[in-house]
Amino acid sequence: MSLMRNLDNSSLGVSPGEDDRQCLLRPVELSDASAVAAAYRRNRQHLAPWEPARPEEFFTAAGQEAVIQAKLKQYQLGTEVPWVVTTPRGIAGMVTLSGIVRGPFLSANLGYWIDQACTGNGLAAGAVAAVVSMATKELNLHRIQAATLPHNAASQAVLRKSAFQQIGVAPSYLQIAGEWQDHVLFQRILF
Repeated sequence: MSLMRNLDNSSLGVSPGEDDRQCLLRPVELSDASAVAAAYRRNRQHLAPWEPARPEEFFTAAGQEAVIQAKLKQYQLGTEVPWVVTTPRGIAGMVTLSGIVRGPFLSANLGYWIDQACTGNGLAAGAVAAVVSMATKELNLHRIQAATLPHNAASQAVLRKSAFQQIGVAPSYLQIAGEWQDHVLFQRILF
């Protein structure tokens, strides 16, 4: 089972011949901790309105090593699949399927973020589309759910581009930026 996909890098401002490596969606590795921490530090202000309040430790290599270890443990248990999005310039985001449930439900929750320098060029949509493909073909899931803040139009556009449909609003759904906030719920039925 391959959980890695090449992504189109033509819209990322990489000149032909400058770097021929493709953008890649690949499973996170423990060795990514320093680069993931650097990406989070670079994007701290950009991500703050959309994510839970984070302790200072989260933005360090040691903090990310602990986070990645926990994610890899959940991967071994079959309840989570964490990926990094890489560009020729390094780690540019993460995508995670979490809360994977088997049995008659065959469902997971989707979460993602992309480096502010890479937004608006289709990288997030490409990464989400790749995860949808893997969720269908490799993970045999029936459904993926995602939630966005009501004012996160960019994230909602990414989901709609990958054929997610809005299914409702959940009041006080997640504690984001230190406050319990409503979220718009989306789902994609895979088969």
